[in-house]
Amino acid sequence: MPWLPFLSWFFGGALLANAVPHVVNGLTGCAFQSPFAKPPGEGLSSSTTNVCWGYLNLALGYLLLAHVGHFDVQSIPCVGTAFAGALLLSVLMARHFGRFHGGNAPERR
Repeated sequence: MPWLPFLSWFFGGALLANAVPHVVNGLTGCAFQSPFAKPPGEGLSSSTTNVCWGYLNLALGYLLLAHVGHFDVQSIPCVGTAFAGALLLSVLMARHFGRFHGGNAPERR
């Protein structure tokens, strides 16, 4: 079984997960970290930049899922690979962005 489609689907899932915080923060008018901020990934970018970056991630994620190999939404290996990429990047983003938004050590009540 070829491994290139699975690698593509893994990163496609990761890109789709990465699109979520950028699009949501951009649509709500909030500044958020992006690769275009100074310093990259730590400074804040405008809501417009985040919407554009999020939609670019959506488009690239779609291309990696739909146009590399034969992605079948009813196939557990296909969906599981994309899900694993999305989950891994989501956990990494939670840890990274948690440093800036207090999510890594929430207050105890």
